[in-house]
Amino acid sequence: MPTVLRSIFALSLLAVFAIAAAFALPFVSAKTLEIYFIDVEGGQATLIVTPTGHSLLIDTGWRGFEGRDAERIVQAAKAAKVKQLDYVLITHYHRDHVGGVPQLADRMKVGTFIDHGPNMEDARVVKEDYTDYVKILQRVPILHMVAKPGDTIPLKGVTVQVLTAAGEHLQSPLAGGGQPNTFCATSPKREDDPSENARSLGILLTYEHFRFLDLGDLTWNKELELMCPANPIGTVSVYLTSHHGLDQSGSPALVDAIHPRVAIMNNGARKGGSPAAWQIVKDSPGLEDMWQLHYAMEGGKEHNVPDSFIANVDEHCEGKYIQLTVKSDGSFTVYNSRNKFTKAYKPQ
Repeated sequence: MPTVLRSIFALSLLAVFAIAAAFALPFVSAKTLEIYFIDVEGGQATLIVTPTGHSLLIDTGWRGFEGRDAERIVQAAKAAKVKQLDYVLITHYHRDHVGGVPQLADRMKVGTFIDHGPNMEDARVVKEDYTDYVKILQRVPILHMVAKPGDTIPLKGVTVQVLTAAGEHLQSPLAGGGQPNTFCATSPKREDDPSENARSLGILLTYEHFRFLDLGDLTWNKELELMCPANPIGTVSVYLTSHHGLDQSGSPALVDAIHPRVAIMNNGARKGGSPAAWQIVKDSPGLEDMWQLHYAMEGGKEHNVPDSFIANVDEHCEGKYIQLTVKSDGSFTVYNSRNKFTKAYKPQ
């Protein structure tokens, strides 16, 4: 090929590559973090899908109900285009969090289960659910990881740090944390909780400038141990209300100190969303919005958010979910699958 033709051919190839790159860049930058808050009727099942396509499910909802909760998780996974769960994290061994494990494991492949270690509660029903969970752990090739405060869960595409587990808590502040917590003064200590709730495995997920906090069912005094006298976390973008919005959790020492922009309450119609706990979240400094998985029957109109922000307004519902989509610049949107209502939040 003559030199001139070779030069023209080379320039043409460069032009083709440049055009392809120009079209490819928006696709790459469009990858987002997705979080699905699945309705399991007052339990927890939160599906996280990273920008790299890797998945973490936090808790599995209830057992029984003809596999209702496991099936809702499967449907959310399909919506997220997830064919297997890379990690399933069990915050603690109460039935509304670990009960759905056997039914889910029969429906989806799980890579690794993560928990805080052995069950530490004597209640018969808790022992029963823990025994069934251990049977699933013994399946091959399922892997098992026991997480401790200070550990990092190796989920690709985001950073997941363990803050609490087995009654212990983080000893050193994270980046952005460590300041004195003035809200401790408005959170007097309560009677200790001997249950698995107090041993919840809690995490902070960070994606660029976005931060998401989920402490499971961590109860009031354990929140104080974590957050006082200094706040080791700093502020967060989105806070999943502790313990479904029951008033055994959600102290001002936690909620006010982390200054969430948005709170998601994973309550049921008749579980969680207690008026006192709801009000603490609603009054949190800097809160822009609260979203609920259910209308809380106990709260009435005065202690529920507007219907647009509630995924399930009827007590006997269809199990609608709330979806959070996060871009790399820290901006995010929240989507209500019941009414298709979407609200965007700018980066900070």
